[in-house]
Amino acid sequence: MNFRVTPAAAGEILAAAERSGAQGMALRVAARPVQNGIDYGMGFDDPAPDDDVGVVSGLTVLVGGPSRELLAGTVLDFVEIEPGRHDFIFVPPVAASGCGVAQPGPVPTGGCGSGGCGGCSR
Repeated sequence: MNFRVTPAAAGEILAAAERSGAQGMALRVAARPVQNGIDYGMGFDDPAPDDDVGVVSGLTVLVGGPSRELLAGTVLDFVEIEPGRHDFIFVPPVAASGCGVAQPGPVPTGGCGSGGCGGCSR
């Protein structure tokens, strides 16, 4: 699996699973292209036959076939966005812009931090 989850994100997701009664479930991450980039999603789910499955810090992570290419090299992290406010971010691999300048692109997402992970499609 070429998608990574930091220990901070894994810990927060495991805590969210416990708060929401989803202990033992895997985290599905998904991505789809949209007009201005990539739309990321995550939620608790059961494995499907075509999933890539990885384990990090006790968290099972699922990536379905349609999302593999878009999530390749991406890192899910849980960081302090501003003082006192933490959130999940998807950090795609450094991509070259049209003028050849490398630009990292963390993308915040409202995720499991509230304990209310939404489902995502495969």
